[in-house]
Amino acid sequence: MATNAKTRKAARYAVPVAVAGVAAATVAMVPAFANSGGPDLPKTTAQQLIEKVAASDVQQLSGSAKISTDLGLPTLASGLLGGKGIAGGSANPEDKLAQLANGTHTLRVAADGPDRQKLTFVDGKDEYSLIHNGADVWGYDSKANEVWHEKNPEAAAGKDEKKTAERLGGASPQQLAQDVLKAAGPTTDVSVGETAQVAGRDAYQLVLKPKQSGSTVGSVKIAVDAKNGVPLRVQLLAAEGGKPIFDAGFTKVDFAKPAADTFAFTAPKGAKLTEGAAGAGKDGRGHGREFKGLDSFPGLDALTGGMGVPGGKGGETKVLGEGWATIARVETGAGKSLKDIENGKDTPKEAKQFLDSLGGKVTGKFGEGRVFKTRLVNALITDDGKVYVGAVTKDALVKAADADK
Repeated sequence: MATNAKTRKAARYAVPVAVAGVAAATVAMVPAFANSGGPDLPKTTAQQLIEKVAASDVQQLSGSAKISTDLGLPTLASGLLGGKGIAGGSANPEDKLAQLANGTHTLRVAADGPDRQKLTFVDGKDEYSLIHNGADVWGYDSKANEVWHEKNPEAAAGKDEKKTAERLGGASPQQLAQDVLKAAGPTTDVSVGETAQVAGRDAYQLVLKPKQSGSTVGSVKIAVDAKNGVPLRVQLLAAEGGKPIFDAGFTKVDFAKPAADTFAFTAPKGAKLTEGAAGAGKDGRGHGREFKGLDSFPGLDALTGGMGVPGGKGGETKVLGEGWATIARVETGAGKSLKDIENGKDTPKEAKQFLDSLGGKVTGKFGEGRVFKTRLVNALITDDGKVYVGAVTKDALVKAADADK
């Protein structure tokens, strides 16, 4: 994962999952073989398995999947990420997909080529569906009885199917696996682990491990269908152990062509309809979850607002290090110290609550700071207003801040 301080977004380094395709040639291979932990399958190397994934031409499927995320967030941040469920509130896809960052969610999935996909998030009796059918993208929230619609004339002309399909398929196990494979590079060991069964299908498991010390990631495991090369499950395991930070996989899958009416949608009578601009969400920001300053992290917008930087916007970002140990440094330009915020009469209540949810204070050559800690992404906020963030340990953040003085 090469770095470029001027153009790369910090979010790519904070979470090793982004929307992209497979780039097997960039992966540093470790020639390990599958062993006998599951089904008895022919031996294969990691290189051969990645080539199998890249060569897979499966474009039609339907089934069910489950996504579980356990970031170990403080209670305040967990609430901000919407732990109460997918359905309810808004039909905007941005609002719904963001909620996958917390808790466990069940999905029904269907795909028929690059211009027809459907994801239905099921929370009890309430559902949220995201449907791409040619030039139309629909979002429907059954609980709120709200419909979101985007008309994209470029898709109808065949110019934008891939972009739209990637945007809607970003939550699928296949896309997540491809993202991780693309991100793998010379800082990653790639091997073949034990075989497994996923959704009743025999699978190999590709295992990616950081070569560098200091990462919060222990490994990424990708279960690959032994017959057709389709990734069936992706697991992100923490270096500290415990249950997976992230686990997305099929529980049932069928590779037959879905019925055509699967992707048909008509807004229910009486539903509130919101028309989105082509290529943008209801707020005009687009569907991508790119790093947009400190407001990408729950509570940091309130905190930096208390430091005199509304929403943390306008800060300059610098990338430190590379690969799994990459850290983004954000210059907030704050005019207040952390002590000023803690004791200030004008500090927003949300900022003080957020500070209370952070980990303990730390010190170093950089001075004093506070740490926002999760099982994956950690952030160090220094007293002079700098923020160091990445999928690295607290000690790695402190070391980077010291070296950056």
